[in-house]
Amino acid sequence: MRNLTKEEIKILESQRCYADDWKNITVADDFDAKNIRNTSFRGHVQIGRGVTINDTKLIKGSGDSKPCVISVLNEGGDGNIVLLPNLTSQLAWMMIHYPVVFNMVYADAEKNTSSASCVIGDFAIIDGATKIEDCYINSSKEAPTVIGSDVIIKKTVTACDAEVTDAAKVYESFVGEAVHVGKGFSSEASVFFANAYMDNGEACAAVCGPFACSHHKSTLLIGGEFSFYNAGSNTNQSNHAYKMGPIHWGVLQRGAKTASGCHILWPATIGVFSMVMGKLTQHPDLSKLPFSYVFGDADKAYVYPGTNIKTVGTWRDINKWPTRDKRPEKGKKDMITFDFPNPYIMQFVADGRKVLEQIRKEQGDKEEYLYEGCYIKKSALEKGVRYYDMILHLAPSYNENMPECVDMLGFVARKDDVEKIVKKVENGELANTDSLLAEISLLEMTKTPIDTNSEAYKEWLSMIELDARKEFDMGDVTEEQLEDFIKNMKWTTSVHLLHK
Repeated sequence: MRNLTKEEIKILESQRCYADDWKNITVADDFDAKNIRNTSFRGHVQIGRGVTINDTKLIKGSGDSKPCVISVLNEGGDGNIVLLPNLTSQLAWMMIHYPVVFNMVYADAEKNTSSASCVIGDFAIIDGATKIEDCYINSSKEAPTVIGSDVIIKKTVTACDAEVTDAAKVYESFVGEAVHVGKGFSSEASVFFANAYMDNGEACAAVCGPFACSHHKSTLLIGGEFSFYNAGSNTNQSNHAYKMGPIHWGVLQRGAKTASGCHILWPATIGVFSMVMGKLTQHPDLSKLPFSYVFGDADKAYVYPGTNIKTVGTWRDINKWPTRDKRPEKGKKDMITFDFPNPYIMQFVADGRKVLEQIRKEQGDKEEYLYEGCYIKKSALEKGVRYYDMILHLAPSYNENMPECVDMLGFVARKDDVEKIVKKVENGELANTDSLLAEISLLEMTKTPIDTNSEAYKEWLSMIELDARKEFDMGDVTEEQLEDFIKNMKWTTSVHLLHK
């Protein structure tokens, strides 16, 4: 990087640009001043090559290059993520779950500070922003980042191909690869990873993994972990459960959804591919009952285990995500496991089968059973056992002796492999963030593919088709749409389902 030439300063000033001190602005060697118009600069700002900036009220670098630390999940915590230019969903997950990793990453970040506290990366497009302060805007020619009209963004890092537009307000956050934040969305101390999409609502202390999605003005994501997630309108959570401050948090595991008007009182854990409806106040851990419908009405909650495996929505979700990855093929940072099913999901299905049998054995023959403060009707329990049996037969290569797996915010890995990496951090073998990221990139996952020749597979297809026909019977879709879905459902199965 270099200082501006006198000629470049003259061009900038002729294009209605202003700086409190042009000596504090550094630029790439092939910087083109003609691409910067009607913009004010204050403090230390670094501008990469190919950058376009128009009509931006203020780009400011305060000179404070100390690493920015935020506290996610536990809003009242001491901090558990360092906002870094090379942050990935897996690195964020490891910092959250392993303090030794956070400490190493923070110490490494302190050693690598820069004099420029506001960096505008190569080929970034900034058009009509209100204020950009102390930000690191990653961008590239193949994946330019866009900061649009009326945006206020402060102490935030973006990945390449991020988009922050339409009066969004983003403070102390990370906006990841191909992530969209717009339409007045407000974020504070939150992170958003590959292909997340946020409009209108707000987030605070939220961990939003790949494909987390919120579109509605009245939706709040607070103190929670969400991935492959869709928020219904007026979805919100409470993290002040017992008036001890905003210290409570929860997890909606991959593929979980919330219906319109859903309110969850943290702490709670919702299992993979489950749907929550109503007001849930029981603080349940339902991780061992995946694919459930959860109905809450404040005083009482009902769980219907396994029901969501047979819906059109689940079928569409598992097939749509690979096709909606908007990141360029080269340079992807976040690792994503699209495989369905995978060992992480299957271990909860196996647990669910055991849990339901144990509930029936311990509580006897009754019309309603109690689990984690929630009720399960007898018929729902019996159906849940059958659903989990079917899923287990869908992927016969899975067995319960396989090592435990974790979901590293989008990527499924063996827990023992992750803990080996943590051990290397503890003993000093991995002493900087780059070496840790390289080690994470080597993680692999055991495949548990669907047996498309099995009776369980045929049963699953028939369930999905039946659910689609129910939609048709209700008048929600045309006959042409129904037949097209059924036809493509079978085609999708053979071509996309395993995501090879």
